Amino acid sequence: METREAAERFVRVWERAWARHDVDALLALYAEGCVHRSMPFREPHRGRDELAAYLHWSFADERVVDVRFGPPVIGEHGLAVAEFRVLAEEGEGPSTLAGCVFVRFDAEGLAVETRDYWHSAPGHQEPAGSSLFLG
Repeated sequence: METREAAERFVRVWERAWARHDVDALLALYAEGCVHRSMPFREPHRGRDELAAYLHWSFADERVVDVRFGPPVIGEHGLAVAEFRVLAEEGEGPSTLAGCVFVRFDAEGLAVETRDYWHSAPGHQEPAGSSLFLG
């Protein structure tokens, strides 16, 4: 599968599945031996089982209002990056999570390595300034 096709499928499924907390749909995007890094200094989640545990933990107290991914930017050697923004309701009230995900795909179009960079803020808001990728 071409990287662009894999990346477009990745963001399309993540956008829908995050909104529904559909962990099974998300796991289907990843190779069995994937490595996911949720923040630069956290230990990586290795394999689908660890990724599933992380996703269930992440979604536990989150009530999603809206999820939006920008179109992926395609690089070389199976690499892509996409920006995202999530409006949610959690513990203290409304929150916004904004960031980007870097993905490396294998020849079958499955994510073998992902790395997220994100920031959260109270309230529902759009990222400051003009977004490069979110419409």
